[in-house]
Amino acid sequence: TEIYTLSLHDALPICVREQDTLAMTEGTLRAIEKIVEMKDPFIAGHQRRVARLSYAISRRLGLSESSSRVLRMAALVHDVGKVSIPIQVLAKPMHLSEDEYSIVRMHPLVGYEILKDIDHLAFAAEIILQHHERVDGSGYPSGLTGDRMLPEARIISVADAMEAMISRRPHRPALGLEEALGEIDRGRGLEYDPDVVDACLDLFKEPGFTLESRSEGDF
Repeated sequence: TEIYTLSLHDALPICVREQDTLAMTEGTLRAIEKIVEMKDPFIAGHQRRVARLSYAISRRLGLSESSSRVLRMAALVHDVGKVSIPIQVLAKPMHLSEDEYSIVRMHPLVGYEILKDIDHLAFAAEIILQHHERVDGSGYPSGLTGDRMLPEARIISVADAMEAMISRRPHRPALGLEEALGEIDRGRGLEYDPDVVDACLDLFKEPGFTLESRSEGDF
């Protein structure tokens, strides 16, 4: 089993001197989350649920509390690049055309460009850029394989896919929980990191675990 260590910011050290910076960062990210949801109301709560699941997976994998919080903050705004997508595409009640899908596929890169030059948010930019990559190289925007993906991105990719499948979207109904878990399991070692998948599946076996449940250190 791979030992997960955050490569970018392992860590915002949690000390008294930096508490104000951490609070400012979290406040900024909550504001960005709201901006994204105002643009795309169909994903209301999506980023927050992905952040909660990402945090829970990271703790299951043995990441430190500080590393898990950094990951959770990046997950909270992973779809910020969707502000560039026309609302008629976001709200389209049918499958997208190839041109429309090409626009959607740009949102990780747009999110990266939005955050990369903001000092206290730059740690999230690379994670967001990779959150739709897949370990077999089938993802986007760069077709990275697992050995080139950040550990944080491997976690968010599973959490994002899981939450998206069990939530209704304009172009499709929600899948049931068991069906969604089955899809994640089928992608184990192909689209998704095996250890991350195992941690995700284990979490949903715990009595009372849901994407709405709050974790220690949660927003």
